[in-house]
Amino acid sequence: MKYQSKDVYNTEMTAAVKKHYYEVLSNLGENPEREGLKDTPERAAKAMQFLTKGYDMDPVTILEKAKFAESYNEMVLVKDIEVYSLCEHHILPFFGKAHIAYIPNGNIVGLSKIPRVVDVFARRLQVQERLTEQIMNCINDTLQPKGVAIVIEAAHMCMMMRGVQKQNSLTTTSGFIGAFETLETRTEFLKLIDSKLS
Repeated sequence: MKYQSKDVYNTEMTAAVKKHYYEVLSNLGENPEREGLKDTPERAAKAMQFLTKGYDMDPVTILEKAKFAESYNEMVLVKDIEVYSLCEHHILPFFGKAHIAYIPNGNIVGLSKIPRVVDVFARRLQVQERLTEQIMNCINDTLQPKGVAIVIEAAHMCMMMRGVQKQNSLTTTSGFIGAFETLETRTEFLKLIDSKLS
């Protein structure tokens, strides 16, 4: 039985983007008709749709559908969330981990929804600084918690494969709202990020 992908792609968009990838390969001096590249323009067109599918997703709806009234008022931390995105300057990947915490104010959210919100914003052309703010502001505006904290650590292929070619550099961005603007709460969050369960 032939393998069938379950991903669904916009056929008009696939056809349009496929033509552009064909031209790019030709302009680079390659032969898009040779065996190894014959299906590459279509594959690349579909891959780009997948990698930017966040444009068609609503993070607020994701959070709203899993918001529950709850009296818990201590920190909720989801850490080591995998992040994969594309830098808008060179359309090269950057990837790493996000650590996100919030302090409920009458409502909690299903834990899987926080990584989903990360994916919505990451699956767009991005810069890490904006990605950090978008995730933080979305959680804050939708859940109305007492505070939100986020740290993203990522490696950027635009620095590793080209330009300065520094393979071991990491970029860290952070954001703090509400209760996390106080030194005590922010310190607790940062300690929990580094802690390991024994």
